[in-house]
Amino acid sequence: MGLGVLLIGLFLALLLLRVPVAAALGASAVCVIAAGGLGLQVVSFNFQAGIAKFPLLAIPFFILAGAVMDRAGIAERIVRLLLALMGGWRAGAAITTVLAGMFWGAVSGSGPATVAALGGILIPMMVRQGYAPGFAAGLVAASAELSIIIPPSIALIVYATLASTSVAQQFWAGILPGILIGGLLGLAAVLVVRARGWGEAVEVGVPRFHLFLEAVPGLLTPLVILGGIYGGVFTPTEAAAVGVFWGLFVGFFVYRTLRPAHLVPLLVEAGVSSAVVMAIVAWAGIFAWAADTVGLVGRASQVLLEWSGNPLVLMLVLNLFWLVLGMLLDAVSIYYLTLPILLPVMLHMGWDPVWMGIVMTVNMAIGQITPPVAVNLFVSARISGLPIEKIWREIWPFVLASAVGLLLLAYWPFLRRVLWGG
Repeated sequence: MGLGVLLIGLFLALLLLRVPVAAALGASAVCVIAAGGLGLQVVSFNFQAGIAKFPLLAIPFFILAGAVMDRAGIAERIVRLLLALMGGWRAGAAITTVLAGMFWGAVSGSGPATVAALGGILIPMMVRQGYAPGFAAGLVAASAELSIIIPPSIALIVYATLASTSVAQQFWAGILPGILIGGLLGLAAVLVVRARGWGEAVEVGVPRFHLFLEAVPGLLTPLVILGGIYGGVFTPTEAAAVGVFWGLFVGFFVYRTLRPAHLVPLLVEAGVSSAVVMAIVAWAGIFAWAADTVGLVGRASQVLLEWSGNPLVLMLVLNLFWLVLGMLLDAVSIYYLTLPILLPVMLHMGWDPVWMGIVMTVNMAIGQITPPVAVNLFVSARISGLPIEKIWREIWPFVLASAVGLLLLAYWPFLRRVLWGG
């Protein structure tokens, strides 16, 4: 266990020194491998093996698809249609924001990418309606958390790869939880807006049917991606590539907002974002191998199994653990750090790994809007130009709403057994 303590200690120390997560994972793992005489030659092999997996090819394609569709102007047209449909209500702008976050989650698969795509449109729109700027920025950040729950979620792709579940099944399992938490976020937003007397009815000034026709290519995007997967036309990885070509088709030939000169910047943007994710995947895989080899994984699993006599308490402990980690790390790193420990526990408890993947991911989604790291809030602050403190003060109703959704999802099998004996 001495090497295990060294591994965790080095990792935490590097994080405290604000070393990037990928570098902290890699440096701590390599140091322990060298100190324990485990053979440095395994580093290169595990690095390559960690990312040479077919399902992971979907990640760069979905990132590129989101960038292409953003540049094509799909987001703006979807927002205009939603505002035309919801603008007649006093809290219509807030509801539009949540619905737009849910829709774009079915396009980008990334929380920060959704904030970047929608924030410049939605935050000024809500401010013009009299909403506090901090609230507007916070609501966009909270709505974007749905992007890692609703398919095609990059986080769910990584989880399915590690847990050996079907990516298609994992995507399917994320739809209703995403809608549930989206509904709770919308309810929280409406209650706050009404309590503070914000908002007014909005008339877009363009016939709704015209806006609908304009938005149809964008509305078809989730149908093309998810319909193709569940219709058996292509795999999730192939669906990601199809999403790229669909975005290019819409941008070049339907909206005519894309030009050949846009392609290189889009490829660079997607390449940089993909490299960040894949670097974390590769180094986290080496960290997980080192933790398993030095006995840390087995010991931690044993400790958790000691709680197995009370599944309700164990579930509460796991959720609190994931929530704390989600405040500090990204979802991909957390999966690699904890799944080797938790998979034996899930098997022992008879818990469905697909369901547990959703519960884990909802915790990670809440972490995206919960200080101190709260990556969605920082992106929202950059786009809105607000100090991060102003957004932090307004985010808590949405954290509470998401937590209620998490509890319902985490304890639903237990509640169902009590209420219906199923």
